[in-house]
Amino acid sequence: MVTRLIDIHPHIISPDTQRYPLAPLGGEQSGWSAKRPATFEQYLAAMDSAGIDKAAIVHSSTTYGFDNSYVADAVAEQPKRVDGVFSVDILAPDASQKIRHWVDRGLGGLRIFTTGSTMPGQAPWLEDPRILPGWKTAGDLGLSICVQMTPAAIPQLEKLLIQFPKTPVIIDHMLKPNIADGAPYPGAQFLFDLARFENVYLKMTSRNTAEAQLGKATPETFFGRVVKEFGANRIAWGSNFPASEGSIIDIVNDLKKCIAFLSPQDQHWIMAGTAQKLYPHLAD
Repeated sequence: MVTRLIDIHPHIISPDTQRYPLAPLGGEQSGWSAKRPATFEQYLAAMDSAGIDKAAIVHSSTTYGFDNSYVADAVAEQPKRVDGVFSVDILAPDASQKIRHWVDRGLGGLRIFTTGSTMPGQAPWLEDPRILPGWKTAGDLGLSICVQMTPAAIPQLEKLLIQFPKTPVIIDHMLKPNIADGAPYPGAQFLFDLARFENVYLKMTSRNTAEAQLGKATPETFFGRVVKEFGANRIAWGSNFPASEGSIIDIVNDLKKCIAFLSPQDQHWIMAGTAQKLYPHLAD
């Protein structure tokens, strides 16, 4: 059966803090993971209810720091249905060793978390030369590198994109540009400019679909422009569940509504095809 829908940005949280101790980056657990956590079993049920065939589960750095054990255990339970995206201390001397360790545990993607709800601002990690060995190791292993960052880090990212042109880089939440002013979206020009790097991919999440329906923005004009600049084969969808409020069914329905104007082929790339390029474990 051809895969119809893949989610590349769900999170899972275990209630078992003895087996999976809390150790959030920044020292503060994210509010969503404390108030509305979803276990692996709950997420599997949500997948079934929403018609999600497969997923690349993203480790919650604001819950577990660099201990990816819960995601690794989940992937071991359902290796044909889910992949895992892990995080390491990319500046540590043993970063390459840790990357290989989590790959050996069955995880198929790396995430670098440089900003977030409990870590406001932009960490300077992307311009630190200590990042280079781990970044190279990830590329050598064929991993996609997902980066959560702000636009302030674009100059640093561009240097890495040039130095490692064959390593796919996924930008979380499309960098969350300000698009409320509507077309031609001058507040998103920094995003469109990244299209010149062929190894840049965009993660379209529920945050983006919601914002494309606010103010003067419309899904047709904004996502139409994004697809024109990048191509649908460089865009993949992620739910951001349960960090984003609302049911997974509502989140999926919102995605489908927002991309309904696209061709069936472009819709397939965003809903499944691009994810299978980035996470080969999820290929049919």
